[in-house]
Amino acid sequence: MKLRIGHGYDIHRLVAGRRLVLGGVTFATDYGLEGHSDADCLTHAICDALLGAAGLPDIGHFFPNTDPAYKNADSQVLLKRVCTEIAKLGFDIVNLDATLIAEKPKIAPQLAEMKAVLARSTGLVAEEIGLKATTNEGVDDIGRGLAIAAHAVVLLQRS
Repeated sequence: MKLRIGHGYDIHRLVAGRRLVLGGVTFATDYGLEGHSDADCLTHAICDALLGAAGLPDIGHFFPNTDPAYKNADSQVLLKRVCTEIAKLGFDIVNLDATLIAEKPKIAPQLAEMKAVLARSTGLVAEEIGLKATTNEGVDDIGRGLAIAAHAVVLLQRS
């Protein structure tokens, strides 16, 4: 069995007047993440972890922020395309684990829904997805509530 590990990280600034989407779930806020697509930093970190484990370039290579086709794109669509790319190389996802880092909003009440969305997008079952949320204890832009970040780790195996 050939196993591959990948790590992904993403961070976006919070801005007024934009939808907040994390893990494919829209939060009821009057602010969201700044970015070319829907700026779902959790899903972007997962995409980068998958691409890295497969030895492929990062998410920006596949979905450049200079391409109008990806303006306000649904990151779950991008994640499904990443899963297709790694499957073409003969990889299956064993599991994924991710952490969101945010002072606001409260993320824990939405974790189960995010896991369900991510499971549909990746072909995993919810039990194969670890998802946590933490704060940055008031440190830096994340801690001041100006940004949200995410880390993700995935394990792939050769089909």
